[in-house]
Amino acid sequence: MPARIHILGASGSGTTTLGRALAARLACPHLDTDDYFWVPSDPPFEVIRPLPERCALLGNALASRPGWVLSGSLCGWGDEFIPLFGLVVLLSLPAEVRMARLHTRERARYGAAALGPGGRMHQEHVRFMAWAAGYEDGGLEMRSRRLHDAWLAKLTCPVLHLSSLAATEELMGDVIARIPS
Repeated sequence: MPARIHILGASGSGTTTLGRALAARLACPHLDTDDYFWVPSDPPFEVIRPLPERCALLGNALASRPGWVLSGSLCGWGDEFIPLFGLVVLLSLPAEVRMARLHTRERARYGAAALGPGGRMHQEHVRFMAWAAGYEDGGLEMRSRRLHDAWLAKLTCPVLHLSSLAATEELMGDVIARIPS
């Protein structure tokens, strides 16, 4: 049976990086929950796609492929896809490392001028970074470690916990070794 892997973790923990690398190694598609959750916009990540539409889009994408790697979080909106998972991977990373990665990623994506005071994306950036910083201590009402742990407890498939301090190659090896046959 082809691999059906879901990778989740805090923003900046490396879910997309591992997802893309793993999909390339396994020669299967990589899908990202952000592509279904958000309506494309400029600036991005401003308009949430209606729940029925996002579930239909993701459901069609998953059903049209025998195997895939899905990165990102669908806790709170995508429980209907749980039975499709063969393996779920939770990536963890110390908060200070994760926030530094996010800061670097955001500057590379949008530029320092756009994110700095007076920049066209400054307010969005400040809100995003504050939201991301709340992952470790947040409650069940937000994307948080607590929410992820509660969601993982409901799963019947194997769950692998990994530290994304490890190199992507090492993480891929750990995941591949646990893919159900």
